[in-house]
Amino acid sequence: MPTPRIKKVHHVAVVVDDIEKSLSFWRDLLGLPLDEVRDVPVQKTRVAFLSPGETEIELVRPTTDDSGVARFLARRGAGMHHLALEVDDLEALLVRLKAAGVRLINDPPLVNAAGKKYTFVHPESTGGVLLELSEA
Repeated sequence: MPTPRIKKVHHVAVVVDDIEKSLSFWRDLLGLPLDEVRDVPVQKTRVAFLSPGETEIELVRPTTDDSGVARFLARRGAGMHHLALEVDDLEALLVRLKAAGVRLINDPPLVNAAGKKYTFVHPESTGGVLLELSEA
């Protein structure tokens, strides 16, 4: 079996308390194209997707007070939330990570509205960065 490969940085997620206010900087001042703004019910968030190239910037606002993003915002304030990497074989990579004792937040992986599998790796296993892994 070939070793799973990281294909690219898929997105960087930034937690915000006001999407419109944040868009006035990212979209209006920097000129980044806004693809869409949509609710992501499974994560209890509203997300603005900006695509300056192959890598997206996601502005993420919690829609409830009991979500992980809401807890992050309350504890740390607005700022970078996670880095997302796209991989060619998520299942094979997860086998490798689990064998090495890496702490996963979602096991088995979640599936988004587009049918794409993804999981999060706990910051204690990555040196302090919440890491999302998704399959191409």
